[in-house]
Amino acid sequence: MKKLLLVFIGIISCQLMYAQDSVKMFSAYKFTLPGSTLQSKMVPINAGNFLMGSSKAEKNRKADEGPQRTVFIAAYWMGAFEVTRDEFDIFFNDQTTSENSKVDAVTRPSPQYIDLSWGMGKEGGYPVNSLSQYAALMYCRWLYNKTGVFYRLPTEAEWEYACRAGSTTAYYFGNDEKQLDNYAWYKNNSNSKFQKVGLKLPNAWGLFDMLGNVCEWTLDHYDDKRLENLTDKSINPVVAANKAKYPKALRGGGFGDGAELLRSASRFKSDPIWNRRDPQIPKSKWWLTEASDVGFRIVCPLEQPTPEKANAFFLDYLGN
Repeated sequence: MKKLLLVFIGIISCQLMYAQDSVKMFSAYKFTLPGSTLQSKMVPINAGNFLMGSSKAEKNRKADEGPQRTVFIAAYWMGAFEVTRDEFDIFFNDQTTSENSKVDAVTRPSPQYIDLSWGMGKEGGYPVNSLSQYAALMYCRWLYNKTGVFYRLPTEAEWEYACRAGSTTAYYFGNDEKQLDNYAWYKNNSNSKFQKVGLKLPNAWGLFDMLGNVCEWTLDHYDDKRLENLTDKSINPVVAANKAKYPKALRGGGFGDGAELLRSASRFKSDPIWNRRDPQIPKSKWWLTEASDVGFRIVCPLEQPTPEKANAFFLDYLGN
């Protein structure tokens, strides 16, 4: 009974209501990171259809971005900002302290063997970086276990839907790449390092740094023929959990990428070379020595899964 009460309080504190008659309450909210005073802002993304991928006429288009497909996406909340190092460290420190004796050696975060921020910035609002999809999902599972609210990574389709924010152009602000300086940290203005989140203009739905700064993990296993194999008018598509470590799909591009890679439809895939300098044997499931521009943001589905389905989800994707 006590556990159920804590879950209920956690849901109320996040202003989340999941009954069908609560749609009118679907609005932005903030929640406090467990065990801290840090707050994370979540932005509502209404359900709808969109055209996924890029048209054949789009400049710098790549083969894995088409053909375009109409996709329906159910409602969810998305983090207004990329998860910061400050936020991730609340999880990291909670999982590595002696008080958390129930966390075993497999699921406990491994120490960073070198400074994986590479001197670009840590505390004070810099995005967490150089971490694997596994680490990002472990953060989501920690949030679920602590709050009773289900958070996860966005699917590729959810990410692009949110990024576009109703647009059909190459970038969510139009086709003029010269405007990128107003919206993104990338090759031309980043000084070869990531910057604090939220310093550039958001897209039309209030999401910051969807393009540039750090490339963002999605839930999908990468498939170069994803759009080709996707049925038109699909509903909430995702390339299901795959035990293979590589390749996983990322979106948004990073601080070192050029304008041609920061388009809303651009797709990226993880590469084993990202662990090239990892001195551990076997190589870390958590950290990526060659991926200083890789981070993530979270989503929270409006329709929450049952505890059984939530636990099955994490088992599928994490295997522990």
